[in-house]
Amino acid sequence: QVQLVESGGGLVQAGGSLRLSCAISRLTISMRAMGWFRQAPGKEREFVAAISSTGGISDYADSVKGRFTISRDNAKNMVYLQLNSLNPEDTAVYYCAAKLRLLGGPYSRPSEYDYWGQGTQVTVSS
Repeated sequence: QVQLVESGGGLVQAGGSLRLSCAISRLTISMRAMGWFRQAPGKEREFVAAISSTGGISDYADSVKGRFTISRDNAKNMVYLQLNSLNPEDTAVYYCAAKLRLLGGPYSRPSEYDYWGQGTQVTVSS
């Protein structure tokens, strides 16, 4: 069965950085769109960043634009999210998502994705 496993979360001070990783197994991510979402306590899951199937196009939520960067390494079957200039509002569980259908993207709606990881906690202290 397809598995997505996020890692790299943790506790960081405001202004700090983290790099989240998503390892995917039993699904080749090459030519598939990938995304990152987050969910804070008491809030709905929200879009953070997405990358197209070719990696040539990326999209970001306005709240993270210029601070976060999504990337992919098809050879390693990994997706990454670099988080810079973190602030307490970035505190959430971060989820990696994969779309089954080939080509296309980036996609910002959770309903576009077929597979999800369990999430990794990011906590930013002020």
